[in-house]
Amino acid sequence: MDKLEQYRTAIKKILTDYASVPIANGEIDSQLIFDTERDRYQVMSVGWNGHRRVHGCILHLDIINGKIWLQQNTTERQIAQELVAMGIPKEDIILGFQAPYVRQYTNFGVA
Repeated sequence: MDKLEQYRTAIKKILTDYASVPIANGEIDSQLIFDTERDRYQVMSVGWNGHRRVHGCILHLDIINGKIWLQQNTTERQIAQELVAMGIPKEDIILGFQAPYVRQYTNFGVA
């Protein structure tokens, strides 16, 4: 399996595993969004919690220039560490939610 396909497979597995866990409160669904043509991958929460509308991005990862960009993670899961455990080199994981000047201190890629 080539590197790009390995990265796609790892991202899809992590997001699918996360979305498979039912949300305990409200009538909220986890929706998977996989754009394999542009290499954009998301988990969205969509539904209602009582009278409150729920609609938002929970996890968002992209593959840009051969690196995995973790753009959004509002979970308690350590997604970057999960990717490393799946064989993805730390230098190929960019914490996109961190400011560019901070990335050098994260032990992950700096783009």
